[in-house]
Amino acid sequence: MHFILLSVACSVLVSVLLKLAPRRGWDVAQMVTWNYLAAALLCAWLLQPPPAALRQPGAPWIELLALALVLPTLFLVLAASVRLAGIVRTDIAQRLSLLLSLAAAFLFFGEQAGPMKLAGLALGLLAVAGILARPVQGEAGPRAWILLLAVWAGFAVVDVLLKRVALSGTPATAALMVAFVLAFAGMLAWQGWRRVRHGVRPGLHHIAAGLLLGLLNFGNILFYVRAHQALPDSPAVVFATMNIGVVVLGTAVGVLAFGERTSALNRVAIVAAVAAIGLIALAQG
Repeated sequence: MHFILLSVACSVLVSVLLKLAPRRGWDVAQMVTWNYLAAALLCAWLLQPPPAALRQPGAPWIELLALALVLPTLFLVLAASVRLAGIVRTDIAQRLSLLLSLAAAFLFFGEQAGPMKLAGLALGLLAVAGILARPVQGEAGPRAWILLLAVWAGFAVVDVLLKRVALSGTPATAALMVAFVLAFAGMLAWQGWRRVRHGVRPGLHHIAAGLLLGLLNFGNILFYVRAHQALPDSPAVVFATMNIGVVVLGTAVGVLAFGERTSALNRVAIVAAVAAIGLIALAQG
Protein backbone atom coordinates (compact mmCIF):
# COMPACT_ATOMS: atom_id res chain seq x y z
CA MET A 1 0.00 0.00 0.00
CA HIS A 2 2.92 2.37 0.59
CA PHE A 3 3.65 2.38 -3.17
CA ILE A 4 0.12 3.67 -3.83
CA LEU A 5 0.51 6.41 -1.22
CA LEU A 6 3.84 7.46 -2.74
CA SER A 7 2.29 7.53 -6.21
CA VAL A 8 -0.61 9.66 -4.94
CA ALA A 9 1.81 12.04 -3.21
CA CYS A 10 3.95 12.44 -6.35
CA SER A 11 0.87 13.10 -8.50
CA VAL A 12 -0.44 15.84 -6.20
CA LEU A 13 3.05 17.34 -5.75
CA VAL A 14 3.28 17.75 -9.54
CA SER A 15 0.19 19.97 -9.33
CA VAL A 16 1.63 21.83 -6.33
CA LEU A 17 4.87 22.55 -8.21
CA LEU A 18 2.91 23.84 -11.21
CA LYS A 19 0.79 25.99 -8.88
CA LEU A 20 3.93 27.50 -7.31
CA ALA A 21 5.68 28.16 -10.66
CA PRO A 22 4.17 31.62 -11.37
CA ARG A 23 4.74 32.72 -7.78
CA ARG A 24 8.39 31.69 -7.92
CA GLY A 25 8.94 33.16 -11.38
CA TRP A 26 9.66 29.79 -12.97
CA ASP A 27 9.17 29.43 -16.71
CA VAL A 28 6.74 26.52 -17.06
CA ALA A 29 7.78 25.78 -20.65
CA GLN A 30 11.40 25.34 -19.56
CA MET A 31 10.27 23.25 -16.60
CA VAL A 32 8.30 20.92 -18.86
CA THR A 33 11.29 20.61 -21.19
CA TRP A 34 13.75 19.51 -18.50
CA ASN A 35 11.12 17.38 -16.85
CA TYR A 36 11.30 15.02 -19.83
CA LEU A 37 15.08 14.73 -19.64
CA ALA A 38 14.81 13.69 -15.97
CA ALA A 39 11.96 11.27 -16.72
CA ALA A 40 13.83 9.66 -19.63
CA LEU A 41 17.04 9.19 -17.63
CA LEU A 42 15.18 7.78 -14.62
CA CYS A 43 13.19 5.45 -16.88
CA ALA A 44 16.38 4.14 -18.49
CA TRP A 45 18.12 3.72 -15.13
CA LEU A 46 15.36 2.26 -12.96
CA LEU A 47 13.13 0.39 -15.41
CA GLN A 48 15.81 -0.66 -17.92
CA PRO A 49 13.46 -0.89 -20.91
CA PRO A 50 14.37 -3.18 -23.83
CA PRO A 51 14.93 -0.72 -26.73
CA ALA A 52 15.41 -3.60 -29.18
CA ALA A 53 11.63 -4.05 -29.18
CA LEU A 54 11.28 -0.80 -31.10
CA ARG A 55 13.46 -2.08 -33.93
CA GLN A 56 11.02 -4.87 -34.69
CA PRO A 57 8.60 -4.68 -37.64
CA GLY A 58 5.30 -3.16 -36.64
CA ALA A 59 6.73 -0.93 -33.91
CA PRO A 60 4.08 1.74 -33.12
CA TRP A 61 6.04 4.79 -34.23
CA ILE A 62 2.95 6.78 -35.19
CA GLU A 63 1.55 6.38 -31.68
CA LEU A 64 4.94 7.17 -30.13
CA LEU A 65 5.30 10.35 -32.17
CA ALA A 66 1.75 11.29 -31.21
CA LEU A 67 2.62 10.74 -27.53
CA ALA A 68 5.74 12.88 -27.92
CA LEU A 69 3.50 15.71 -29.16
CA VAL A 70 0.53 15.22 -26.83
CA LEU A 71 2.45 14.70 -23.56
CA PRO A 72 4.25 18.08 -23.39
CA THR A 73 1.26 19.94 -24.81
CA LEU A 74 -0.93 18.39 -22.14
CA PHE A 75 1.60 19.29 -19.45
CA LEU A 76 1.42 22.95 -20.49
CA VAL A 77 -2.40 22.80 -20.48
CA LEU A 78 -2.27 21.15 -17.04
CA ALA A 79 -0.10 23.97 -15.71
CA ALA A 80 -2.50 26.60 -17.06
CA SER A 81 -5.48 24.74 -15.59
CA VAL A 82 -3.85 24.49 -12.15
CA ARG A 83 -3.15 28.21 -12.28
CA LEU A 84 -6.65 29.30 -13.34
CA ALA A 85 -9.01 26.53 -12.20
CA GLY A 86 -7.02 25.33 -9.18
CA ILE A 87 -5.53 22.05 -8.01
CA VAL A 88 -8.85 20.65 -6.75
CA ARG A 89 -10.78 20.75 -10.00
CA THR A 90 -7.78 20.04 -12.22
CA ASP A 91 -6.86 16.86 -10.36
CA ILE A 92 -10.46 15.67 -10.48
CA ALA A 93 -10.70 16.40 -14.21
CA GLN A 94 -7.47 14.47 -14.74
CA ARG A 95 -8.74 11.44 -12.82
CA LEU A 96 -12.16 11.50 -14.47
CA SER A 97 -10.49 11.20 -17.88
CA LEU A 98 -10.92 7.48 -17.23
CA LEU A 99 -14.55 7.98 -18.32
CA LEU A 100 -13.49 8.84 -21.86
CA SER A 101 -10.92 6.04 -21.77
CA LEU A 102 -13.68 3.65 -20.73
CA ALA A 103 -15.94 4.88 -23.52
CA ALA A 104 -13.09 4.36 -26.00
CA ALA A 105 -12.59 0.83 -24.64
CA PHE A 106 -16.26 0.08 -25.32
CA LEU A 107 -16.19 1.55 -28.83
CA PHE A 108 -12.76 0.61 -30.17
CA PHE A 109 -11.21 -2.13 -28.02
CA GLY A 110 -14.14 -4.52 -27.63
CA GLU A 111 -14.59 -4.14 -23.86
CA GLN A 112 -17.96 -5.20 -22.46
CA ALA A 113 -20.20 -2.45 -21.08
CA GLY A 114 -21.58 -4.02 -17.88
CA PRO A 115 -24.24 -2.30 -15.74
CA MET A 116 -21.78 -1.28 -13.00
CA LYS A 117 -19.38 0.31 -15.50
CA LEU A 118 -22.25 2.14 -17.16
CA ALA A 119 -23.45 3.39 -13.76
CA GLY A 120 -19.94 4.59 -12.96
CA LEU A 121 -19.73 6.27 -16.37
CA ALA A 122 -23.06 8.07 -15.87
CA LEU A 123 -22.16 9.19 -12.35
CA GLY A 124 -18.74 10.32 -13.53
CA LEU A 125 -20.25 12.44 -16.31
CA LEU A 126 -22.44 14.15 -13.71
CA ALA A 127 -19.28 14.75 -11.66
CA VAL A 128 -17.60 16.35 -14.69
CA ALA A 129 -20.56 18.70 -15.08
CA GLY A 130 -20.28 19.54 -11.38
CA ILE A 131 -16.58 20.40 -11.45
CA LEU A 132 -17.10 22.61 -14.50
CA ALA A 133 -19.58 24.70 -12.52
CA ARG A 134 -17.18 27.54 -11.91
CA PRO A 135 -16.69 29.46 -8.70
CA VAL A 136 -14.00 31.44 -10.56
CA GLN A 137 -15.23 34.95 -11.33
CA GLY A 138 -14.27 37.38 -14.09
CA GLU A 139 -12.47 36.71 -17.34
CA ALA A 140 -10.63 33.65 -16.01
CA GLY A 141 -13.90 31.74 -15.60
CA PRO A 142 -14.53 30.68 -19.24
CA ARG A 143 -10.84 29.91 -19.78
CA ALA A 144 -10.80 27.79 -16.63
CA TRP A 145 -13.53 25.40 -17.72
CA ILE A 146 -12.12 25.18 -21.26
CA LEU A 147 -8.77 24.16 -19.73
CA LEU A 148 -10.51 21.62 -17.47
CA LEU A 149 -12.19 20.06 -20.51
CA ALA A 150 -8.83 19.97 -22.29
CA VAL A 151 -7.23 18.20 -19.31
CA TRP A 152 -10.14 15.75 -19.18
CA ALA A 153 -9.90 14.92 -22.88
CA GLY A 154 -6.10 15.08 -23.08
CA PHE A 155 -5.40 12.43 -20.48
CA ALA A 156 -7.94 10.16 -22.17
CA VAL A 157 -6.08 10.60 -25.48
CA VAL A 158 -2.83 9.61 -23.77
CA ASP A 159 -4.51 6.52 -22.31
CA VAL A 160 -5.88 5.47 -25.72
CA LEU A 161 -2.45 5.94 -27.34
CA LEU A 162 -0.84 3.81 -24.61
CA LYS A 163 -3.49 1.12 -25.18
CA ARG A 164 -2.63 1.09 -28.88
CA VAL A 165 1.06 0.79 -28.03
CA ALA A 166 0.27 -2.13 -25.72
CA LEU A 167 -1.74 -3.88 -28.45
CA SER A 168 1.32 -3.70 -30.71
CA GLY A 169 3.22 -5.85 -28.21
CA THR A 170 5.78 -3.14 -27.46
CA PRO A 171 6.83 -3.10 -23.77
CA ALA A 172 5.33 -0.11 -22.00
CA THR A 173 8.66 0.87 -20.44
CA ALA A 174 10.39 1.08 -23.83
CA ALA A 175 7.50 3.07 -25.28
CA LEU A 176 7.55 5.52 -22.37
CA MET A 177 11.29 6.10 -22.58
CA VAL A 178 11.15 6.78 -26.32
CA ALA A 179 8.16 9.11 -25.86
CA PHE A 180 10.02 10.99 -23.12
CA VAL A 181 13.17 11.33 -25.27
CA LEU A 182 11.20 12.53 -28.29
CA ALA A 183 9.19 14.96 -26.12
CA PHE A 184 12.43 16.36 -24.67
CA ALA A 185 13.93 16.79 -28.15
CA GLY A 186 10.83 18.58 -29.40
CA MET A 187 10.60 20.86 -26.37
CA LEU A 188 14.34 21.62 -26.51
CA ALA A 189 13.94 22.68 -30.14
CA TRP A 190 11.05 24.93 -29.10
CA GLN A 191 13.19 26.49 -26.36
CA GLY A 192 15.83 27.24 -28.99
CA TRP A 193 13.18 28.96 -31.11
CA ARG A 194 11.98 30.96 -28.09
CA ARG A 195 15.58 32.03 -27.43
CA VAL A 196 16.12 33.22 -31.00
CA ARG A 197 12.67 34.68 -31.62
CA HIS A 198 11.73 36.12 -28.23
CA GLY A 199 15.02 36.30 -26.37
CA VAL A 200 13.89 33.89 -23.65
CA ARG A 201 17.00 32.95 -21.71
CA PRO A 202 17.46 29.55 -20.07
CA GLY A 203 17.99 29.76 -16.33
CA LEU A 204 19.38 27.36 -13.77
CA HIS A 205 16.38 27.90 -11.48
CA HIS A 206 14.00 26.94 -14.33
CA ILE A 207 16.11 23.87 -15.11
CA ALA A 208 16.28 22.82 -11.45
CA ALA A 209 12.51 23.20 -11.08
CA GLY A 210 12.03 21.18 -14.27
CA LEU A 211 14.28 18.36 -13.08
CA LEU A 212 12.32 18.24 -9.80
CA LEU A 213 9.11 18.15 -11.82
CA GLY A 214 10.50 15.22 -13.82
CA LEU A 215 11.43 13.39 -10.63
CA LEU A 216 7.88 13.74 -9.30
CA ASN A 217 6.31 12.95 -12.67
CA PHE A 218 8.35 9.77 -13.05
CA GLY A 219 7.87 8.90 -9.37
CA ASN A 220 4.12 8.88 -9.92
CA ILE A 221 4.56 6.36 -12.77
CA LEU A 222 7.17 4.23 -11.04
CA PHE A 223 5.30 3.84 -7.75
CA TYR A 224 2.05 3.07 -9.58
CA VAL A 225 3.81 0.29 -11.51
CA ARG A 226 5.39 -1.00 -8.30
CA ALA A 227 1.99 -1.01 -6.59
CA HIS A 228 0.57 -3.24 -9.32
CA GLN A 229 3.59 -5.53 -9.01
CA ALA A 230 3.18 -5.71 -5.22
CA LEU A 231 -0.57 -6.44 -5.50
CA PRO A 232 -0.82 -8.49 -8.71
CA ASP A 233 -4.16 -10.03 -7.70
CA SER A 234 -5.80 -6.71 -6.79
CA PRO A 235 -5.56 -4.38 -9.80
CA ALA A 236 -8.94 -2.83 -9.01
CA VAL A 237 -7.80 -1.97 -5.48
CA VAL A 238 -4.68 -0.25 -6.84
CA PHE A 239 -6.67 1.59 -9.50
CA ALA A 240 -9.37 2.80 -7.11
CA THR A 241 -7.04 3.72 -4.25
CA MET A 242 -4.73 5.65 -6.56
CA ASN A 243 -7.45 7.68 -8.25
CA ILE A 244 -9.56 8.30 -5.16
CA GLY A 245 -6.41 9.14 -3.21
CA VAL A 246 -5.44 11.83 -5.72
CA VAL A 247 -8.93 13.32 -5.61
CA VAL A 248 -8.99 13.42 -1.80
CA LEU A 249 -5.40 14.62 -1.26
CA GLY A 250 -5.61 17.11 -4.13
CA THR A 251 -8.79 18.55 -2.63
CA ALA A 252 -7.23 18.82 0.82
CA VAL A 253 -4.07 20.50 -0.49
CA GLY A 254 -5.95 22.88 -2.77
CA VAL A 255 -8.37 24.00 -0.06
CA LEU A 256 -6.09 24.01 2.98
CA ALA A 257 -2.74 25.05 1.48
CA PHE A 258 -3.87 27.38 -1.31
CA GLY A 259 -7.27 28.55 -0.09
CA GLU A 260 -9.08 27.40 -3.21
CA ARG A 261 -12.82 27.93 -3.07
CA THR A 262 -15.33 25.29 -4.08
CA SER A 263 -19.04 25.74 -4.55
CA ALA A 264 -21.64 23.39 -3.07
CA LEU A 265 -22.05 21.84 -6.51
CA ASN A 266 -18.28 21.33 -6.79
CA ARG A 267 -18.29 19.51 -3.46
CA VAL A 268 -21.15 17.26 -4.55
CA ALA A 269 -19.17 16.57 -7.73
CA ILE A 270 -16.12 15.51 -5.68
CA VAL A 271 -18.24 12.92 -3.86
CA ALA A 272 -19.74 11.78 -7.17
CA ALA A 273 -16.26 11.45 -8.68
CA VAL A 274 -15.10 9.22 -5.82
CA ALA A 275 -18.24 7.08 -6.15
CA ALA A 276 -17.80 6.80 -9.93
CA ILE A 277 -14.17 5.69 -9.59
CA GLY A 278 -15.23 3.14 -6.98
CA LEU A 279 -17.97 1.69 -9.19
CA ILE A 280 -15.63 1.38 -12.18
CA ALA A 281 -12.97 -0.26 -10.02
CA LEU A 282 -15.50 -2.75 -8.60
CA ALA A 283 -16.65 -3.59 -12.11
CA GLN A 284 -13.06 -4.21 -13.19
CA GLY A 285 -12.37 -6.34 -10.12
